[in-house]
Amino acid sequence: MAANPSTSTSSAPPPTKVQPNAWYTKWHVHVVNGLSNNKVLFVHCKSADDDLGERHLTVGSETQWHFKVSIIGSTLFWCYVAPESDNIFAKFNVFWEDKDLSYRCNGDNCIWIAKDDGIYLKNIPDNIDEFKHHWQLGRGLLHDSTIV
Repeated sequence: MAANPSTSTSSAPPPTKVQPNAWYTKWHVHVVNGLSNNKVLFVHCKSADDDLGERHLTVGSETQWHFKVSIIGSTLFWCYVAPESDNIFAKFNVFWEDKDLSYRCNGDNCIWIAKDDGIYLKNIPDNIDEFKHHWQLGRGLLHDSTIV
């Protein structure tokens, strides 16, 4: 399962597997810089199999990638993000196989947005940005394995 890139731990319940045929779907994940004051966002996303590299996003830009999930249902991507001019960061899962996440991503399109007060997930069907993660002080460990 190779990903194709382009440019905090949650207290959520354990993941629920998505539909059995979900591995046919091509998933898209976006990480968007929604910060103010022209702050550049550092982004580094990974899975167990793919390191998508480091990106420096200007305000309003994004990095995105697409992939198909593993047949055995173990696909997981996570990201480390940090505004370059501040001493804060966030580490969080951006994709895991879960019915709730699938609903919010409208079946195949997860959009994560870094804003001044934290990290949001776009709930596409309800057309709202849902707050998911607070910024943490410091720089954290960039090369952590899965966040889960």
